[in-house]
Amino acid sequence: MRTLLNLVWLVLAGVWMAIGYVIAGLICCILIVTIPWGIASFRIALFTLWPFGSRIERRPDAGLGSTLGNVVWFIVAGWWLALGHIATAIALAVTIVGIPFAWANLKLIPVSLTPLGRRIVDSEDAAAFAVGDHRTPVPARR
Repeated sequence: MRTLLNLVWLVLAGVWMAIGYVIAGLICCILIVTIPWGIASFRIALFTLWPFGSRIERRPDAGLGSTLGNVVWFIVAGWWLALGHIATAIALAVTIVGIPFAWANLKLIPVSLTPLGRRIVDSEDAAAFAVGDHRTPVPARR
């Protein structure tokens, strides 16, 4: 089901949003001082391409640098992006078919507000880890 949702999302909104984040990331990487925000923009672009079945979580090793960078990002771009995602989610939620896509858009708000110090994880892997299944996955035998 999540593959179908991701494919529909990709066609309707994902590609366009990802292109926007990639352009922002390229601009940030050209302006050498803003490379960390460029890398974060590329991470958000990847998440916007395939949001169903993935989630964003905080990295445990993120420190003061990520926090300060997120404050700058929030002031410059984060809240504008969040407002855009909210407006798009409201427009998508008007129809019953658009509700899952509105939800995916709302999932993008936390990472658009504070992108530094986060990582993309598979929802199933994150749930298993949270429950206490800390075993190393065993590769399948041939």
